[in-house]
Amino acid sequence: MCRHLAYLGRPVALTELLCDAPHSLVEQARHPRHQTSGTANPDGYGVAWYDQPGRPRRYRSTTPIWADVDLPALAGPVSAPAVLAAARLASPGAPVEATGNAPFVAGRHAFSLNGIVDGWQDGAGAALRASVSPRRRGDIVGVTDAEALFAIALDHLDRGAAPADALAAVVHTVETRTTGRLNLLLTDGVTVAATACGNSLFACHRPNGTLIASEPLDDDEGWSRVPDRTVVVATSETLTSAPL
Repeated sequence: MCRHLAYLGRPVALTELLCDAPHSLVEQARHPRHQTSGTANPDGYGVAWYDQPGRPRRYRSTTPIWADVDLPALAGPVSAPAVLAAARLASPGAPVEATGNAPFVAGRHAFSLNGIVDGWQDGAGAALRASVSPRRRGDIVGVTDAEALFAIALDHLDRGAAPADALAAVVHTVETRTTGRLNLLLTDGVTVAATACGNSLFACHRPNGTLIASEPLDDDEGWSRVPDRTVVVATSETLTSAPL
């Protein structure tokens, strides 16, 4: 499994989300409270942030997020109104390499998977990759299930689907072939769509912005658990949900 989060709102320092919050991504990675598989997330991390509209910047490392000595220098000077970050526990058999770490980025979009596609290396992966358009399949550089699911989502976005509908279509595509845990995060820096499907997901809407995360970052009473089989759509000012 993994831990991931997304933020939209007034510009926030990356260190606030990654390091400084009482249960920041560093703490969630090292000491998860709601993780269903594994006891830590040591296989690297990544963060995408939008310092310009529609143009995400990204950093990924195979170092555990709590052990990356470069993180303070990276995150300290950066504030952004939109952030997507993830700490990774690699699926069994998956290589630990930067290409396998979320966020995955294409154009204005960033994406993360907290979960697993069951049977990925036993035929399910080949079938799902084959369902991707040649254009999007050609952009896949790694071997993980997450990157292929992002390509499927992009295909639906290319055809005009709303972000929530694109993620719902990804879940449906996977579940017609196999099983899995499919908590997905997708943002374009203006809207975040997320699914709760087999793993924990929490949301918190505050005056300064909206947070969606695998686990609450603090003890704010505004955090609520997203029910399983739900898709959430957030902007900096709104938070809505619907059955998946």
